[in-house]
Amino acid sequence: MAPWLKTPPGRYLLAWEQAQLDRCVVDVFGFHALQLGLPELDALRANRMPHRWLAVDHPPAPVVESGTVPEVPDAADQSSPRAIVLQCDFDALPFDSNSLDLVVLPHSLELARDPHQALREVERVLMPEGRVVIIGFNPGSLWALRQRLGRVVRGLGLRAEEPLFMPSEGEFLGYWRLRDWLRLLSFEVEEGRFGCYAPPLSSQPWLERFGWMERTGDRWWPVLGAVYMLVAVKRVRGMRLVGLVRRQRINAKAAPAVANRHSNKTLHEHDLN
Repeated sequence: MAPWLKTPPGRYLLAWEQAQLDRCVVDVFGFHALQLGLPELDALRANRMPHRWLAVDHPPAPVVESGTVPEVPDAADQSSPRAIVLQCDFDALPFDSNSLDLVVLPHSLELARDPHQALREVERVLMPEGRVVIIGFNPGSLWALRQRLGRVVRGLGLRAEEPLFMPSEGEFLGYWRLRDWLRLLSFEVEEGRFGCYAPPLSSQPWLERFGWMERTGDRWWPVLGAVYMLVAVKRVRGMRLVGLVRRQRINAKAAPAVANRHSNKTLHEHDLN
């Protein structure tokens, strides 16, 4: 997916996703945050949690353009802590249960070997009331329609050498299908949004000409966006927060109970005296 993200549609997609993630994660508080996959996108840059991780399923290769010097992080700058990169399988995360406050999955379920198991792992490592942010391609968009037509054309052998419009890896998951998965895992969806309403064009000038569609898409054709974003909260049914146990005050002057059959009579006579 990395080569496609350098194309005009890929850059257009990354710009929308980065803006949405910056808005969603900025007010999520806690201590531990995790981003699963897509290192080309800094999903946690607007979040202020002190412990952040970037999980990848393959060793990330540093991308350095010719004639440029890679940026070296300043050790004295602690205002925005950088995420620690770790390599692991998305369906077997190396975290304890109920240990993370935020998990972001940018196109991670589409590229996972087992998306059901990957989502179950996210539910396991999230704390109660923790949040998950999921971004995925919309299979009902014009972009997905062009992708399917491209597969048909390539299957017929008419234009076998022509690349597909979108990345060929992974399987697109529908918006409502993903909401059902989250509901089965006791997640409550807080927000859902579509974006990238421009037609499936590969030219940067033409994408800019259709920029007005991004401003009006939410109102006139909201479900036709090329990409969607979901924000859900992990709910634990029947959980109750328990405070400090109240200590019962013991009256030292109270008469002790007498364990015999004349106890009531003895106490009565004592009260009369």
